[in-house]
Amino acid sequence: MKTNMSPIALALFVAYAAAHAEEAPQTVNIIGTRPTSLPTQIPTTIESITRDDIERGINATDAEDALKYLPSLLVRKRYIGDYNHAVLSTRASGTGNSARSMVYADGILLSNYLGNGATFAPRWGMVSPEEIERVDVLYGPFSAAYGGNSVGAVVDYVTRMPSRFEAHAKLTLTHQPFKLYGTNDKYDGKQGNFALGDRHGAWSWFVDLSRTDSEGQPLTFPTRLLSAGATGNAGTPVTGAVAGLDRTNNPWYLLGAATQYHTVQDQLKAKLAYDFSPTMRATYTFGLWRNDSEGRPNSYLRDAAGQPVYSGAININGRGYTLGKTDFNLSNEDLQHIMHGLTVKTNTKGVFDWEVAASVYDYDKDQLRAATMELPGAFTGGKGRLVNQGGTGWNTFAAKGVWRPGAAHIVDFGYQREAYKLSSTETPTNDWISGAPVGTPTSRFAGKTEINSLYAQDTWKFAPQWKTVLGARFEHWHAHDGVTANASNSAQHAERTENYVSPKAALAYQASEDWLLKASLGRAVRMPTVSELYQGGLNAAGQLTSNDPNLKPEKSWTTELTGKRKLAEGYLRLTAFGERTTDALYSQTNVLILPMVTNIQNVDLIRTKGLEVSYVAKVFGLDVSSSVTWTDSRIIRNDKAPSSVGKWQPRIPEWRATGMATYAFDDRLSVTLAARYSGKQYSTLDNSDVNGFAYQGSSKYFTADTRLRYRLSQQWSVALGVDNLNNYQYWNFHPYPQRTYVAELKFDL
Repeated sequence: MKTNMSPIALALFVAYAAAHAEEAPQTVNIIGTRPTSLPTQIPTTIESITRDDIERGINATDAEDALKYLPSLLVRKRYIGDYNHAVLSTRASGTGNSARSMVYADGILLSNYLGNGATFAPRWGMVSPEEIERVDVLYGPFSAAYGGNSVGAVVDYVTRMPSRFEAHAKLTLTHQPFKLYGTNDKYDGKQGNFALGDRHGAWSWFVDLSRTDSEGQPLTFPTRLLSAGATGNAGTPVTGAVAGLDRTNNPWYLLGAATQYHTVQDQLKAKLAYDFSPTMRATYTFGLWRNDSEGRPNSYLRDAAGQPVYSGAININGRGYTLGKTDFNLSNEDLQHIMHGLTVKTNTKGVFDWEVAASVYDYDKDQLRAATMELPGAFTGGKGRLVNQGGTGWNTFAAKGVWRPGAAHIVDFGYQREAYKLSSTETPTNDWISGAPVGTPTSRFAGKTEINSLYAQDTWKFAPQWKTVLGARFEHWHAHDGVTANASNSAQHAERTENYVSPKAALAYQASEDWLLKASLGRAVRMPTVSELYQGGLNAAGQLTSNDPNLKPEKSWTTELTGKRKLAEGYLRLTAFGERTTDALYSQTNVLILPMVTNIQNVDLIRTKGLEVSYVAKVFGLDVSSSVTWTDSRIIRNDKAPSSVGKWQPRIPEWRATGMATYAFDDRLSVTLAARYSGKQYSTLDNSDVNGFAYQGSSKYFTADTRLRYRLSQQWSVALGVDNLNNYQYWNFHPYPQRTYVAELKFDL
C-alpha cells in the first residue's frame, strides 16, 4: 500500500499548528533533574519524552520504541525483540552507521562499538519499557563530555528508583497478519513484565524482570535473477516461484522465505542505591539478558508431487537454476549477556561536585549455530557451523567533576576510558543443533581498541542575556592485538595509536522572555571499530581480501543554528544544521586497483545540510507533538568510486516527519493517533537501487499508529493499539512489520 500524502502537506500542518498555538492552553514537560551521564550544561538541542508520555501514547514493546516519534530519529526495528539489527539513524547518519550515535542507560554505555552497521545494534534489551522514567536525546557532537560517536545523537535512558514501596506488572499480546510474495501467515507475540522496588532509610532498590516470546515475519528471501537461468529442460520442474523486480529493477524470482525468527528473551535488571548523605549516593546496577532464537525457512517451490523443494537443480518456466545447500538457511542462537555498573556521585549544587562511574558489558555466552547441509534433512541435524563470540565485550571508566567558581562560570571536566574486545571464531560441527566444534576454525577475528580521553568545557554567562559554552576534548586511540585468520592462514596486525583534539563552542542569546537563539559548532572524530579493522578474509597467499587495518577515522565538523519560542504550554523550535565529514567509513568497491577490492573504505567527503522543525503544544484540546525534517546529504568526493559523486548518502531521506496527537476524555480515558513519514532513500553509494519497494531495497513510507488507554481503577489499566494501522508495506533491506495489533493489561501499586 502507498500513500499520496506529501511532505509539503505535513509541513503545512506544522505551520498551521504553530500559527494557532496561542489560541488554546498548551502543555510542556518540565525536567527537574539531569541523569548522571549528562553534563550539567547542554550546549545543543535536546528533546525528551517521559514515562507518562510513553504509557499514554506509544505501543512500547521494546525500549527503542520510546524514540519512535522524536525528531529526525529512526530505529530499524524489524520485529518485536529485534536484538541484532535495530540500529539508530539520526539527522546525517543512516541505519548503516550505528557507530555514529551513543545510547546510555543511567550512564552505562549500551551502544555496541565492536562494529558499525546493522549487526551492531545498541543493547536495547538491557532496558525494559516498564522501567523507563524518561529519555533524553542530545543532537550533535557539541558537548566535550562525549566522544566522536556522538556526532549523530546521544540517547540517555533514565530508569526508575523508588521513594517508597511499589510493584508493577504488565502483560502484552501482539498479533500480526503478514502477506508478502508467497507468504500468507500470522505471527504472534507475548510479553510479561514484573517489577518491585522500595526505599528503607538510606537504602533503595529496584528489580525488573521480563520475558518476551515473539514471532517475527520472514526477513530474507532466496532469489534468482531471471537472466541467470539456462534455457532448457534441465532440473526438476517446480512451481511456486514469485516473479518480481529487484532493487535495480531487474526481473528475478523469489523462491521462498527465510530467516523467520522465533525469539524468547529474558531480562533481569537489579539496582541498589545507598545514600551516604543527602548529597552523595552510590548506585550498583546488574543486568542479565538471555536470548534463544530460531531462524527457519519456508520454500515456495513445489515439485510435481506437491512436495517442497529446498536444494538441487530446478527448472522454472523453462529456465534451469541450482539451489545451494544454504539458500534456505537454518539457524539457532543461544546468547547470555551480563552488565555491571557502579556509580558514586555528589549533588551538592555547591562549588564542587564529582562523579566516578565504571561499567562492564560481557558476552558471557554468544553462539550462533547454522546448518550447512541440504534441507529437508538439516531440519533434524547434520553438518553445520558454530560461531562463538564468548568473551567479547567492553568496559568503561569515567571520573567527572563540576566546578562552580562563581555565578558567571560553570566548568565541566573529566577523564574517560572505553575499551573494546572482539573475539569471534567459526568452527565446523557434525551436528549444527547441539554438536561440539570439530577440527580447525574456518575463520577467526580478534582485536582490541581503547580510547583514553580528557575533556573540559566552561559555561560562561558573560552578560545578562548571553551565555557561551567553550570546550575541547583530547582523545588517545589505541588499536592492538588484531588478528584475521582462516583455516590455513593468519594475519597479525600492527598496533596503532593516534591522538586527536576536538574543539566545541556554543553561543546562546535570550532575545526575550519567549525567544532563545543558539549557535553551536563541534568537531567529532569517530574511530574505526574493531570489526571494521580486523573482521575480513584472507586469500591463499595470506593476503587480506575484505578488511583494512589501516582505515582512517571519520572526521566531522557539525554546525547548528536554533531559534526556540516558548509557548504558553509548549514550544516551537526551528533548527538549521550542517555536517562536513571527511574519510567517512563505508563498504564500497575500489575501482582504482586491479583486481578491484570490495571492503570498508574511506569516502573522501560527504556534506549534509538541513532544516528541522519541532512543535509541541495543545491544539483544540489535543496534546500535539510533531516534527518535519528536510535534509540534503551528498557525496562530494570519492576517488575510489567516482560513480558515487553527487549521489545521496545512503539511507538518509530528503524529507521525514513525525506527528502524535492525544486526546484525554478525562483522567481515565485517552486516545492517541500518531504517524511517521520518510521519503525516498537509497542503500548504495551510487544510488543504483532505484526500486525501494523490493527485497534489499530502502523505500519511502507513511505509517499511522493508534492507542487507546483506559484506567479501570487506581491500580489497573488496559490499552489497545494498532501499529502500522494503514498496513503500509515498506522496506529497509528487510521488510518492516505490517499491521500489528497490541493489547495490554497493567497493574501498578
